[in-house]
Amino acid sequence: MLEGIFVEKVLTQEYIRPYPQQPEETSGYYVGSEAIYKYSLKESDYPTLIIPDPLYDNEGGIIRPGYYELALSDSRQFLILLESKNPVAVIPVIKIEEDVTEQHRLNNKTVKKELKKEQKEREKTNKKRAKVGMPPDEPKIYSEAEIEYNPKGQYYLIKYQRGTIKAWGAFRG
Repeated sequence: MLEGIFVEKVLTQEYIRPYPQQPEETSGYYVGSEAIYKYSLKESDYPTLIIPDPLYDNEGGIIRPGYYELALSDSRQFLILLESKNPVAVIPVIKIEEDVTEQHRLNNKTVKKELKKEQKEREKTNKKRAKVGMPPDEPKIYSEAEIEYNPKGQYYLIKYQRGTIKAWGAFRG
């Protein structure tokens, strides 16, 4: 009887909703498991690094678990760990690679023609999207960041990849 009265009163009120307007977890995805958290946010050019456990240094500093952006410095000597666009840590780069085959492919005449066609199509599409109020469609750049602990050497290895550049950084924790 009490439940019946409660439900009836709640349903007759205009401004009270007995159920949330939107489900918290839609279509089986858990919060944080979508690709936007694994790779990078739309507003960011940097790959997203997920740190599951707190990281300590010898001086008593701590990096809390969470989602961080990882950037490569202009000199390509350091990886910069960013939290809300603020640098948290600077990690030295131990190895860097650049894919030369991609540069050769982009210098090919047929590929250049295809890229120009795609650019023209993208411009047309962006004009239509701007009329409707949608954000412009931009080419996607593959980016990925990972961290792993090496128990043998007792150090953390950070892998960074953005486009054709790969870098590895290491620090003791």
